[in-house]
Formats: sequence, C-alpha cells, structure tokens
Amino acid sequence: MKQSVTRVFYISLVIALLFIIWGVLPESLLPNGNLNNVTENIQGILVSNFGWFYLLSATAFLIFAIFLVVSKYGNIVLGKDGDQPEYNYITWFGMLFSAGMGIGLVFWGAAEPLSHYNSPPFSVGDDDEAARVAMRYSFFHWGLHPWGIYAILALALAYFQFRKDAPGLISSTLTPLFGERMNGGYGTIVNVIAVFATIFGVATSLGLGAQQISSGLGFVSDNLENTITQQLIIIGIVTVLFMLSALTGLNRGIKYLSTTNIILMFVILLFLLFAGPTNFIMNFFTTSLGSYIQNLPSMSFRTTPFSAEDTDWLEGWTIFYWAWWIAWAPFVGMFIARVSRGRTVREFVIGVLLVPTVFGALWFSVFGGSAISLEYHQNMDVYSVIGEIGEEGALFTVLESYPFSLITTLLAILLISTFFITSADSATFVLGMQTTGGSLNPQLRVKMAWGIVQSATASVLLWQGGLGALQTASIIAAFPFVFILLMIIFSLVKAFKEEARNYPLKRRKRDEL
Repeated sequence: MKQSVTRVFYISLVIALLFIIWGVLPESLLPNGNLNNVTENIQGILVSNFGWFYLLSATAFLIFAIFLVVSKYGNIVLGKDGDQPEYNYITWFGMLFSAGMGIGLVFWGAAEPLSHYNSPPFSVGDDDEAARVAMRYSFFHWGLHPWGIYAILALALAYFQFRKDAPGLISSTLTPLFGERMNGGYGTIVNVIAVFATIFGVATSLGLGAQQISSGLGFVSDNLENTITQQLIIIGIVTVLFMLSALTGLNRGIKYLSTTNIILMFVILLFLLFAGPTNFIMNFFTTSLGSYIQNLPSMSFRTTPFSAEDTDWLEGWTIFYWAWWIAWAPFVGMFIARVSRGRTVREFVIGVLLVPTVFGALWFSVFGGSAISLEYHQNMDVYSVIGEIGEEGALFTVLESYPFSLITTLLAILLISTFFITSADSATFVLGMQTTGGSLNPQLRVKMAWGIVQSATASVLLWQGGLGALQTASIIAAFPFVFILLMIIFSLVKAFKEEARNYPLKRRKRDEL
C-alpha cells in the first residue's frame, strides 16, 4: 500500500507542476498549443457532445441519495455500532458550508439571479416571469443536485473508512466491485483522477475568491483597482494565511474558521434582509421555493435540441455547474466524510441535502432578490454596471445601494477571505489524505506542497483567461470523475446488501451475549 501511495503523490505532483509550467509559457512559444486554447477546445467538445451525460448523471446521484433516505439502509451507522457524532449540528453544518460552496454563494448570490433576470434560460413573457424563472434556476443550480453529488461520495467514504476500517481513499469505495485490484494500478489511476478533480475544482473557487476580494477593495478605495496583478497578490497573501491555518490542524484552524464564516454569513444576510425590501424578499423566497420543488423534475432533464441560443445558456450555466460540483466532489466528499463519523445514513443524507439547500435558497432570495428589486422597483440599471466591472462586483454594487455600505463591504471582504482560507486549508488536508494512503493526519510537508500547487494553479488559470478559464478547467477535470462516481453507486449498493444480510446475524449474537 505504501508503494501505491508514493506513486499517487509523485505522479499527481509531477503532472500538476507540468500543467503549471505549461500555463506560464508565453503564447509565442506555443501559438496553437497554449493552455487556454487547448482547454477551450476540449471544453467545447465535452459540453457540446456530453451535456446530456452531465445532466443525467447529476440527477441519478440525487435520486439515489433520496432512495437511501427511505430505504432499509438508512439505519446503518457511519462508524461502529454505538459511535456518536464528533461534532454538534451547528459546527457540522458550518463545516459543510465552509467546505461545500461558501465562496461560490458569496460570489454568485446577487450576480446569478440578476443575470438570469436579464438573460433568461428561455423565452419568457414579461419581467414578472423573468424574475420567477431567474430565482428558480438559481435555487436549482445551488440546491439538491450539488448536495446529492456530495452526499453520495461522502457517504461512501465515511462508510468504508469508519465502518469497514478501509483507508480514506476514493479507490477504497470501489473495493466491493474490483477487490484487491484497487490496491494496485487501478487504485492509483482512480486516486490520481480524484486529485486532479480536487485541484481544478478548488482552484476555480480560489480564483473566484481572489477576483471578488480584489473587486471589493476597489469599492473601498479608488486606489485599489481590480487588476490581475492585484488578484495574484491576494492569492499570495491568502496562501500564507491558509498555510498558517493548516499548521493548527482540523480541530482548531478549520473548526474555528468555519464557525466564523457562519457568523459573518448570518450577520450580512440578516442585515440585508431587514435593510432591503423584507416583505418582497420573503414572498420571493416562498414562491420560488415552491416553484423550484414543482419544476424540479423538468429542470433536471431539460436539454435544448431545437434552440442554439438556449443551448449556449444551458452549457454556460447548468452544464458548467454540474461539472463544477462533480469536480468538487472528491474534496467536499472527503471533508464531509471526515467530520460525519457516527451519524446514520438517513441522518447524514437528510442533513447534507436539506439544510444547505434551504439556506442557499434563502441566501439567493436575499441577495438576488435585493438586486432584482433595485431594477424592478427602483429602475436602477444594476446589470449594466455589473457588465462593466464583472460578476465579482455584483455583491458590492448591491451593498452600495443600502445603508452602511462601507461596513457591509468590509464585512463581505472579510467573509470571502475566511471562506478562501477555509476552502484552501480544507483542500490541503483532503489532498494530503488522498496522497498519503488516507491518513487522517497527513504530513505537514505534503499539505504545504499541495497548498502551493493549488494557489499556483488558480493563479495560472486567472492569468490565462480569468473566469472563463476557471470554468473550463472544472468541466474538463469533472468528466473522468463522473464515471468513478457512477461506479461508487453500484459499489455502495453491493456493500449495503451485504450489510443487510449480515445484520440480523450480528444482532442475534449480541443478544446471546
């Protein structure tokens, strides 16, 4: 096993460094083969020919997660019988959110609903319908589907690691299907793919965070212009901070930062809820939640074979999101598994699916609802302003329209920074686990190496093409990992069936004792 771990670490590290070197080579040396051109071409092939595959796969993961809640397997403990959860619900939910999609929520909370409102996914009748559709699709992209993807992988990792005493590796979740071959070359391939999905998924979020922090600083001071240089400096500073956090370990650094994130999120959320159009926001939230639930099946399977314009929207938003969540799955899944020992399958899946989905819906209703209200009720052309400064400025443009904008802007920058640190810190821990045989306490030098690789990857992608390059990398990295996730479903079913067959025998033996 030790030899396999060494291969995973060094193979992944060498390929990652080669990618970074490729990214910094000037275009004059590779006129047709520079990083941005090649990845854009690959992304175009994937989204054009396999968009339907991303849609079907993401929906399959959600359906399977819901099945587990109502099935007889729901009582299985993610650990030994009698194990109790290590963290209380508040801390657990905080960790889920901090690792799961914190930076993305802050980045897109106002920008996405406003974008859909002005450029709907399909033809709508009037502004009222455009607003309803905009919020419904924001719920859709950040709701049950992403958390269904996370839940499946996290559940498999927690089950095999804590109940079956298997190493905390992605390859271990496929042992019921492939047996000992997962300890050799097959396992190495699976774990290397998981490492790269993690690197690119997290790099996308780190890039978004750097862009938004830089934009926020521009709102605080005219002397701090949102440039690529400033964004790279921010990545450098935050790299030092999250490495310091990594020194303190999971139970100190990440735990305390996660709690800080939740407090800051609620402070900003509640402020804007009551400073903004409160009644409009809550009505918008209520009707959008119902519309989301009602239209969930049709949205889950929606493709656009007869409209090129609608296809562009679908590929730019839904397909990108499904790929991004899949790319994030190794990172988030491994982290959620690490903090979920002792919970039952049913408790775990319900918690992972429902709580973040409802909170995310409220978040989009407050920030997206406030942004749409500025255009709908006050005739402010917020969308044009965002078009000039970029999506990263949407949050600050909205905050600027309400009281105490300087304070809330500074709090928002602080929130993004703590999310940035938490995500990067968590990712170094997860990458360390994946490349040290599933160790729950990976060596510090390993975590430091992956921390540098993450930041360098995010920097290269930003320098090469900004937001578009970040999205492209996620879609490409996610494609091979989809197949691994699909195999994990069959592996879990096989393991749970074996568990169900053996459980009555185990219970009788305990009764005899």
